[in-house]
Amino acid sequence: MSDSDVDEAKDAEGERPAQELDDVADRDELRRRYAMLLQELRVVLPGVQVLMAFLLTAPFAQRFSDLDDLGRNAYLLALTSAMASTICLLSPTVFHRVADRTARRVRLIWSIRLAVVGIVLLAVALTAAMWCITRLVFGTTEATVVAVGAITLFGVVWIALPLSVGGSRRRTS
Repeated sequence: MSDSDVDEAKDAEGERPAQELDDVADRDELRRRYAMLLQELRVVLPGVQVLMAFLLTAPFAQRFSDLDDLGRNAYLLALTSAMASTICLLSPTVFHRVADRTARRVRLIWSIRLAVVGIVLLAVALTAAMWCITRLVFGTTEATVVAVGAITLFGVVWIALPLSVGGSRRRTS
Protein backbone atom coordinates (compact mmCIF):
# COMPACT_ATOMS: atom_id res chain seq x y z
CA MET A 1 0.00 0.00 0.00
CA SER A 2 1.49 3.38 -1.00
CA ASP A 3 1.60 6.50 1.22
CA SER A 4 -1.25 8.07 -0.74
CA ASP A 5 -3.35 4.92 -0.25
CA VAL A 6 -2.76 5.11 3.52
CA ASP A 7 -3.74 8.80 3.53
CA GLU A 8 -6.92 8.04 1.57
CA ALA A 9 -7.80 5.18 3.94
CA LYS A 10 -7.34 7.42 6.99
CA ASP A 11 -9.36 10.15 5.29
CA ALA A 12 -12.27 7.79 4.58
CA GLU A 13 -12.36 6.79 8.26
CA GLY A 14 -12.20 10.43 9.40
CA GLU A 15 -9.04 9.79 11.38
CA ARG A 16 -6.89 12.62 10.07
CA PRO A 17 -7.06 15.75 12.18
CA ALA A 18 -8.55 18.77 10.44
CA GLN A 19 -5.20 20.56 10.84
CA GLU A 20 -3.61 18.05 8.45
CA LEU A 21 -6.19 18.47 5.68
CA ASP A 22 -5.46 20.66 2.67
CA ASP A 23 -8.02 23.19 1.41
CA VAL A 24 -7.65 22.04 -2.18
CA ALA A 25 -6.59 18.39 -2.06
CA ASP A 26 -9.05 17.47 0.72
CA ARG A 27 -11.86 19.75 -0.44
CA ASP A 28 -14.56 17.06 -0.41
CA GLU A 29 -13.53 15.74 3.01
CA LEU A 30 -13.55 19.24 4.49
CA ARG A 31 -16.96 19.93 2.98
CA ARG A 32 -18.32 16.65 4.34
CA ARG A 33 -17.02 17.32 7.84
CA TYR A 34 -18.35 20.88 7.81
CA ALA A 35 -21.77 19.70 6.63
CA MET A 36 -21.78 17.08 9.40
CA LEU A 37 -20.92 19.73 12.01
CA LEU A 38 -23.70 22.02 10.78
CA GLN A 39 -26.14 19.11 10.97
CA GLU A 40 -25.12 18.42 14.56
CA LEU A 41 -25.66 22.06 15.46
CA ARG A 42 -29.16 21.95 13.96
CA VAL A 43 -30.00 19.46 16.70
CA VAL A 44 -28.52 21.54 19.54
CA LEU A 45 -29.74 25.01 18.59
CA PRO A 46 -33.49 24.62 19.25
CA GLY A 47 -32.76 23.65 22.86
CA VAL A 48 -30.46 26.62 23.32
CA GLN A 49 -33.09 28.91 21.81
CA VAL A 50 -35.77 27.61 24.21
CA LEU A 51 -33.44 28.12 27.18
CA MET A 52 -32.61 31.64 26.01
CA ALA A 53 -36.31 32.46 25.55
CA PHE A 54 -37.07 31.20 29.05
CA LEU A 55 -34.24 33.25 30.55
CA LEU A 56 -35.33 36.39 28.69
CA THR A 57 -38.88 36.09 30.03
CA ALA A 58 -37.99 35.00 33.60
CA PRO A 59 -37.65 38.56 35.00
CA PHE A 60 -41.29 39.17 34.13
CA ALA A 61 -42.44 36.20 36.23
CA GLN A 62 -44.23 36.97 39.49
CA ARG A 63 -41.64 35.45 41.87
CA PHE A 64 -38.54 36.81 40.13
CA SER A 65 -38.48 39.71 42.60
CA ASP A 66 -38.06 37.12 45.40
CA LEU A 67 -34.50 36.43 44.21
CA ASP A 68 -31.78 37.79 46.47
CA ASP A 69 -28.41 39.05 45.21
CA LEU A 70 -26.96 35.54 45.01
CA GLY A 71 -29.98 34.34 43.02
CA ARG A 72 -29.76 37.32 40.68
CA ASN A 73 -26.06 36.65 40.13
CA ALA A 74 -26.84 33.04 39.25
CA TYR A 75 -29.53 34.25 36.86
CA LEU A 76 -27.04 36.68 35.29
CA LEU A 77 -24.54 33.83 34.85
CA ALA A 78 -27.22 31.67 33.22
CA LEU A 79 -28.37 34.50 30.94
CA THR A 80 -24.91 35.55 29.78
CA SER A 81 -23.74 31.93 29.36
CA ALA A 82 -26.82 31.11 27.28
CA MET A 83 -26.24 34.18 25.09
CA ALA A 84 -22.55 33.36 24.63
CA SER A 85 -23.47 29.74 23.89
CA THR A 86 -25.95 30.88 21.25
CA ILE A 87 -23.31 33.07 19.63
CA CYS A 88 -20.70 30.29 19.60
CA LEU A 89 -23.11 27.65 18.30
CA LEU A 90 -24.36 29.93 15.51
CA SER A 91 -20.85 30.96 14.46
CA PRO A 92 -20.18 27.94 12.21
CA THR A 93 -23.26 28.86 10.16
CA VAL A 94 -22.08 32.46 9.93
CA PHE A 95 -18.59 31.27 8.92
CA HIS A 96 -20.18 29.13 6.23
CA ARG A 97 -21.87 32.17 4.69
CA VAL A 98 -19.43 35.01 5.44
CA ALA A 99 -15.88 33.64 5.65
CA ASP A 100 -13.64 32.97 2.67
CA ARG A 101 -15.08 29.90 0.95
CA THR A 102 -11.62 28.58 0.04
CA ALA A 103 -10.35 28.65 3.64
CA ARG A 104 -12.13 25.38 4.38
CA ARG A 105 -9.65 23.95 6.87
CA VAL A 106 -9.48 27.09 9.02
CA ARG A 107 -13.28 27.49 8.96
CA LEU A 108 -13.70 23.89 10.08
CA ILE A 109 -11.11 24.15 12.86
CA TRP A 110 -12.61 27.36 14.26
CA SER A 111 -16.14 26.03 13.89
CA ILE A 112 -15.27 22.93 15.90
CA ARG A 113 -13.60 25.03 18.60
CA LEU A 114 -16.58 27.39 18.84
CA ALA A 115 -19.03 24.49 18.92
CA VAL A 116 -17.15 22.96 21.86
CA VAL A 117 -17.04 26.31 23.68
CA GLY A 118 -20.75 26.77 22.94
CA ILE A 119 -21.55 23.37 24.44
CA VAL A 120 -19.51 24.13 27.57
CA LEU A 121 -21.30 27.47 27.94
CA LEU A 122 -24.62 25.67 27.49
CA ALA A 123 -23.71 23.38 30.40
CA VAL A 124 -22.86 26.44 32.51
CA ALA A 125 -26.16 28.14 31.59
CA LEU A 126 -28.22 25.03 32.32
CA THR A 127 -26.50 24.45 35.65
CA ALA A 128 -26.80 28.09 36.75
CA ALA A 129 -30.47 28.27 35.74
CA MET A 130 -31.23 25.01 37.51
CA TRP A 131 -29.39 26.16 40.63
CA CYS A 132 -31.24 29.49 40.62
CA ILE A 133 -34.69 27.94 40.24
CA THR A 134 -34.04 25.07 42.67
CA ARG A 135 -32.72 27.51 45.27
CA LEU A 136 -35.77 29.76 44.90
CA VAL A 137 -38.20 26.86 45.25
CA PHE A 138 -36.43 24.48 47.67
CA GLY A 139 -33.39 26.18 49.23
CA THR A 140 -29.64 26.52 48.93
CA THR A 141 -28.72 23.01 50.07
CA GLU A 142 -31.03 21.34 47.56
CA ALA A 143 -29.88 23.68 44.80
CA THR A 144 -26.25 22.85 45.51
CA VAL A 145 -26.97 19.12 45.40
CA VAL A 146 -28.80 19.51 42.08
CA ALA A 147 -25.99 21.67 40.60
CA VAL A 148 -23.26 19.24 41.69
CA GLY A 149 -25.33 16.39 40.25
CA ALA A 150 -25.73 18.25 36.95
CA ILE A 151 -22.01 19.06 36.75
CA THR A 152 -21.19 15.42 37.48
CA LEU A 153 -23.64 14.20 34.84
CA PHE A 154 -22.25 16.65 32.27
CA GLY A 155 -18.74 15.43 33.07
CA VAL A 156 -19.65 11.77 32.75
CA VAL A 157 -22.02 11.93 29.76
CA TRP A 158 -20.45 14.77 27.77
CA ILE A 159 -16.74 14.18 28.53
CA ALA A 160 -15.84 10.82 30.08
CA LEU A 161 -18.22 8.65 28.06
CA PRO A 162 -17.34 10.13 24.62
CA LEU A 163 -13.62 9.90 25.41
CA SER A 164 -13.99 6.27 26.50
CA VAL A 165 -15.82 5.29 23.31
CA GLY A 166 -13.35 4.36 20.60
CA GLY A 167 -10.30 4.19 22.82
CA SER A 168 -7.81 6.98 23.32
CA ARG A 169 -8.05 8.55 19.86
CA ARG A 170 -9.49 12.04 20.01
CA ARG A 171 -11.88 13.03 17.22
CA THR A 172 -10.94 16.43 15.86
CA SER A 173 -13.61 16.91 13.23
